[in-house]
Amino acid sequence: MRFLITGTGGFIGFHLARRLLDEGHFVTGFDAMTDYYDVRLKQARLGILERSNGFRFVRGRLEDMPALEKAAELAEPEVIVHLAAQAGVRYSLEEPETYIDSNLKGSWSVLELARQLQPRHLLLASTSSVYGANEIIPFSESHKADEPVSLYAATKKGMEAMAHSYAHLFHIPTTAFRFFTVYGPWGRPDMALFKFVRAMLRDEPIDVYGHGRMGRDFTYIDDLVEAIVRLVDIPPGEDNRVTTHDAEDTLSAIAPYRIVNIAGGAPVPLMDFIATVETCLDRKAKLNMMDMQPGDVPQTFADPSLLRALTGYTPDTDLKTGVAAFVDWYLEHYQQGAL
Repeated sequence: MRFLITGTGGFIGFHLARRLLDEGHFVTGFDAMTDYYDVRLKQARLGILERSNGFRFVRGRLEDMPALEKAAELAEPEVIVHLAAQAGVRYSLEEPETYIDSNLKGSWSVLELARQLQPRHLLLASTSSVYGANEIIPFSESHKADEPVSLYAATKKGMEAMAHSYAHLFHIPTTAFRFFTVYGPWGRPDMALFKFVRAMLRDEPIDVYGHGRMGRDFTYIDDLVEAIVRLVDIPPGEDNRVTTHDAEDTLSAIAPYRIVNIAGGAPVPLMDFIATVETCLDRKAKLNMMDMQPGDVPQTFADPSLLRALTGYTPDTDLKTGVAAFVDWYLEHYQQGAL
């Protein structure tokens, strides 16, 4: 199968592209390779993908429609997976315009491309942050998500809304998946696990927001990729509407459009997460207890029943296994000078 994937220099895009290439698919990657974090990490990911004869790459910003169209000409995609975005809740307080440009204008460019190409399936990455101030847990895709508490979340919710309109108007089978705290090898330096490991190895304190009274539904990267790969073969339509009592389908009544949580539905308290990192590193963390950051939420907790009903799969990698895999990768690539 032929894929066009945006964000292949990024954490999730890299892992998905590598999995698809290993399975014999053809992947055209698209990425701006911005300096939001160390570009050398992005280049190292890209270098691994470029070892495959099935991979081609176009560099460009999402807002640059000619660059996207060039990638589409190379890809002739049957499936488009849109993962590129300006990520990070806290950074949206510092550089809000980049979120408008990438997550709204850029995502609109991808939707326009899909309108032209009419792929078999368009898949879009959203986030658990869209649940915002929702106090009903676990978070179900059918819950109200109209009270975002960060601009990042607002732009992702806006992308979901635009995608629904395009699915309706132009009959593009579209799945938007909401990610929950993805972690693992090759992760981003702005993620908590990366920050904690780096600081603890340097014997520096780690910032613990909300005074540790927070929880996250962590999703290991390989589990996330497995879920995406399974969803690729399930473009939304009446032929796969979920009718079981165990899950409430989000298939639109007027469009081939669906929203799906990707998570295990097993939130972990922040202090337990830190204890797991301490165990894997065999050292204690120095804790700098801090107030909640603006835009953060105290807990994320997914209801994964729709994902399970559609794919027969629920992410299940235990936290210790996943954190240990990240630590092994970090030590190899940073302590030994590979990056």
